[in-house]
Amino acid sequence: MTKPRTKEGQFVKVGQVIRDILQTQRNHGDAKMIRVWEVWPSAVGERIAQHARPAVFKGSLLIVNVADSAWLQQLWFLKAEIVEQVNAGLGEDLVTTIKFKIGPI
Repeated sequence: MTKPRTKEGQFVKVGQVIRDILQTQRNHGDAKMIRVWEVWPSAVGERIAQHARPAVFKGSLLIVNVADSAWLQQLWFLKAEIVEQVNAGLGEDLVTTIKFKIGPI
C-alpha cells in the first residue's frame, strides 16, 4: 500500500488527510478535538500510546480504548494527569474528563 501524495509528489500522513476531511464535515469545536490524535503520543508517552488510543468524543468527554483490564485500571489512576497533559498539548482545555474502555487499539 502506498502513501497518499500531494500534487507536488510529497508524501502526506494519513492522519493529516483524515483531519482535513473531518474539519470540512464537523463544526469548528469538533475539528479542534481531532487534534487529540496528533498530540496523544507526546502527551501520554510512547508506552501508554502503545496500549491506549483516543476513540470517541462526546462534548468534552474523551473516550479512550485500552488494550486490557490491567491498562484500564492503571490509566484510571492517571486520569487527571492525562487530561492535563492532553490539554497542555492542545494548548487549551478541550477535554474535561476521560472514560477508559477495553477496545481495539
